[in-house]
Amino acid sequence: MNVDKFLARKRAWVIFCAMLILAVGWGASVLTKFNLLRSIDSLPGAVRWAFANFYPNAEAMDRLPQILPRLLDTILISVASAASGAVVALVFAVLGSETTKVNRFFSVICRFVATLFRNIDVSVWSMVLLFSFGQNEATGFLALFFASFGFLTRAFMETIDEVSGNSIEALRASGAGYLAVVCRSVIPSCSPQMMSWLLYMFETNVRSAVLVGLLTGTGIGFSFDLYYKSLNYRQLGGYHDRFNNRAD
Repeated sequence: MNVDKFLARKRAWVIFCAMLILAVGWGASVLTKFNLLRSIDSLPGAVRWAFANFYPNAEAMDRLPQILPRLLDTILISVASAASGAVVALVFAVLGSETTKVNRFFSVICRFVATLFRNIDVSVWSMVLLFSFGQNEATGFLALFFASFGFLTRAFMETIDEVSGNSIEALRASGAGYLAVVCRSVIPSCSPQMMSWLLYMFETNVRSAVLVGLLTGTGIGFSFDLYYKSLNYRQLGGYHDRFNNRAD
């Protein structure tokens, strides 16, 4: 009997959540005047227009040597910002983690800094730094660096907190110092997860670098913005195909 009541309550809760989602979606459609049927009806025309305009032509291929250096700059800035951000993030993560913190004060400060940098979008960093450094590669690098630092610090902290305390307690019991515990137990145990986060940050930065380039006028984002604003969609399509192939 108890099982039947539990299943009935669970079924009622699922139905309630589904009805609530449908009601919120319908209300949002009414407020924004969104017509789903009209959107579905216009989708084939949008696909035909994209295939008719976004394909590389001979002129786009001729401009490819001008685009590739910008693409290389974008990739290098993305990798450099993620790598340097990971180094600084590792220091803050070790000091801020509950497992390896030096004291409560430094832990709170490190967590606050990580939260602050993580919650500021890379586009906001680009706009703020643009007024200080102008349109150059340093602006794009710093914007990606700050975003990488904030994200990786939080990710590394969570990874360190999940480490088993057995090896740490064993080293401390044997008289090992703070640096020995961190270098011989914490970092080796966390390195696989940290590398996964770092590789994820590489991929994210390559994609974010296009947006940064749009705002700062550097890298492949500048070429994208130039061709898009001039309505040169076929050259934009040639650029876009090359970028996606390289990024993947």
